[in-house]
Amino acid sequence: MTDTRDADQNDAFAGGPLDLRGWRHVYSGKVRDLYEPDLPALGGVHPLGDVVLVVASDRVSAYDHALSPGIPDKGVVLTQLSLWWFDQLADLVPNHVVSTEASAEPGDGLVPDVVAGRAMICRRLEMFPVECVARGYLTGSGLAEYRESGEVTGLPLPAGLVDGSRLPEPIFTPATKAEEGEHDENVTFEEVARRVGEDAAARLRELTIAVYSRAEEIARDRGVILADTKLEFGVDPATGATVLGDEVLTPDSSRFWPADEWEPGHAQPSFDKQFVRDWLTSPASGWDRAADTTPPALPAEVVERTRDRYLEAYERLTGAPLR
Repeated sequence: MTDTRDADQNDAFAGGPLDLRGWRHVYSGKVRDLYEPDLPALGGVHPLGDVVLVVASDRVSAYDHALSPGIPDKGVVLTQLSLWWFDQLADLVPNHVVSTEASAEPGDGLVPDVVAGRAMICRRLEMFPVECVARGYLTGSGLAEYRESGEVTGLPLPAGLVDGSRLPEPIFTPATKAEEGEHDENVTFEEVARRVGEDAAARLRELTIAVYSRAEEIARDRGVILADTKLEFGVDPATGATVLGDEVLTPDSSRFWPADEWEPGHAQPSFDKQFVRDWLTSPASGWDRAADTTPPALPAEVVERTRDRYLEAYERLTGAPLR
């Protein structure tokens, strides 16, 4: 996919919320912006029901800091890859997507043309207050916890594992959701049950492992290792069903490694923000992570290489170029 947009448009998608006629901005996360329908303009009701517009920006974050500039087309990759995965998982769990149909008419309640490809109209959910993490390989915060205690979120693991080791079976290692600039905190299953109830916690664990297992097999058939992934679920108020929401199985929410380069014992090459993280922690950036100061702007080369990595992830997993 060739980046044909001008600099002003790239900056718009990498910045804060947009002025979208027919929609009202209500929330911004690290990457996504959430909009509600402008109901007065729609005669008091949206034709698709109680919905929100979820727009994936090109913003990029690392080490709990928002960075600049953004990664062109990143939001399109995240949305299109999520949509592809939702289709692969449809028989396991319902998802929150209602429509991706775009229109230039602000009064019809569809996706505004300006954000077509990076936006989804989704049903409004009552989100569970936990990040549902599945791990099939040991790395990241799970590795750090294992090195200290031999466990991950209270689950004992075999001795002798190293960075990148494949686990005997996938494990559910939930976490609390962090605000901007703060860290997610791994928690036990018992803590999740205390927060959401035992039945809901068991259901979240079952669905998380089922989604990971299906996705791990699909990715492996395409020469990609899915090391771990973070999912979010909510309850549909209209039906009471547990629904898969937010993004799913993207390079922002998952660790994807090239299978032919997998070698336990050290950090693995990955299809995500690896170039960003490597540069930030290198002498070239001049940034002191321990001081928790604002990171410097990313060099053009790092931005371009990161963009290429996101596009490669999409193409490897789906078997088609991003159009």
